Amino acid sequence: MTADLFSADHEDDDQPSGNASDAVGPSGRRHTPLAVRMRPRSLDEVVGQQHLIKPGSPLRVLAEGTSSRAGASSVILYGPPGTGKTTLAHVIARGGTRKFVELSAIRAGVKDVRQVMDQALTDRDLRGITTVLFLDEIHRFNKAQQDALLPGVENGWVILVAATTENPSFSVVAPLLSRSLLLTLQPLTEEDLASLIDRAMADPRGLNDEFELDHEAKDHILRVSGGDARRVLTTLEAAAAVAAGRAAGAGDLETRVISITAADAEQAADFAVQRYDKDGDQHYDIVSAFIKSLRGSDVDAALHYLARMIVAGEDPRFIARRLVIAASEEVAMADPTALQTAVAAAQAVQLIGMPEGRIILAQATVHIATAPKSNASYQALDAAIADVRAGKGAPVPSHLRDAHYSGAHRLGHGKGYIYAHDEPHHVATQQYAPDDLQGVNYYSPSQNGQERAVAERLEKLRQIIRGR
Repeated sequence: MTADLFSADHEDDDQPSGNASDAVGPSGRRHTPLAVRMRPRSLDEVVGQQHLIKPGSPLRVLAEGTSSRAGASSVILYGPPGTGKTTLAHVIARGGTRKFVELSAIRAGVKDVRQVMDQALTDRDLRGITTVLFLDEIHRFNKAQQDALLPGVENGWVILVAATTENPSFSVVAPLLSRSLLLTLQPLTEEDLASLIDRAMADPRGLNDEFELDHEAKDHILRVSGGDARRVLTTLEAAAAVAAGRAAGAGDLETRVISITAADAEQAADFAVQRYDKDGDQHYDIVSAFIKSLRGSDVDAALHYLARMIVAGEDPRFIARRLVIAASEEVAMADPTALQTAVAAAQAVQLIGMPEGRIILAQATVHIATAPKSNASYQALDAAIADVRAGKGAPVPSHLRDAHYSGAHRLGHGKGYIYAHDEPHHVATQQYAPDDLQGVNYYSPSQNGQERAVAERLEKLRQIIRGR
């Protein structure tokens, strides 16, 4: 037995000769990556996504070529990388009952799309053949390119199977979205990925029982995969190559089974890849979780999401701006010093940059997360804005109007105004609000932190001002 991972014995028999996905090794023999060799050949081999492939589902109708009164539907597959979008498309391609055409939005343009549409129309009308068009990364198509798909999808020239890692609500044009079924792929569980590893270790298309994987190595591969099946298999293959190289160096290639250790796995991938797109869902989802953890006073969760943003390379100035907003939106008068900390953090990060800026962001995060919470001040403003938009707000009372120009007094401006600093406690009893808003309370302080003292003082102030 030989432990050469690049042996031609491991080639996928289903891969046509000269496939562009084949890499040529030093020996001149083709090598297809493990993730490609282990790609499922039927829906029964698909790991996870059982909610999409149950009997009668649109994907099963497409993959099995089964008849349906409603006919096959165009679908948009939306999910994180490595969850099986391309795999499902290739399972559909193996169905054999329809013509399968694959395009990548990275390389294809409007001309390519129109050629596929023209050929699909000819195949349908002259040969009775239905074309399934798989378009990978459809979010990379601009509006004009996506519009070119509409006639074929709407008139049934093609059945579109499109894949995207970006939220289709933002990345796919509305007419195309309305003509397709949106199918959401769920992240693969650790159990799903573990079963994928087990299959790859034993399957003749995979490592063919030539290696054994110790428990710690398996845990490491699962931990650094980020839920990505493709990365799991790629890391497993790299770890096996490390183990084979180690065995060759020790003269142990004749060993029946080579053991893949945790050290081999760590050498293959020494840190977890963070899936994070600064313009995509991960950016918004993680910062949303960060803000909600701050609001919920879970300092540990907030630090976790802060760490994910930092490791992913998020702009620290963006993080600092969110902290400044949170200091007023979530804490406000319950601890006025939180805003001071956040503003100082934003200025300090701008001054010193990264990586030291992470220390300052951590301090501000801890302050805001552990501070007493109140949203009373901005809720008060929102209530006032709602009244203004509703048309409330009579003219400014005459005694409050500007009296600093010639003739203002003849108009009654400033007449009867009481200068607050001349009164006891520097608070005057007089009308400030417009006539139709007298007695309206917008600000309702919480009983948290320093705002409790504000609430007590506010009650006394309102009593004096309103002459109660």
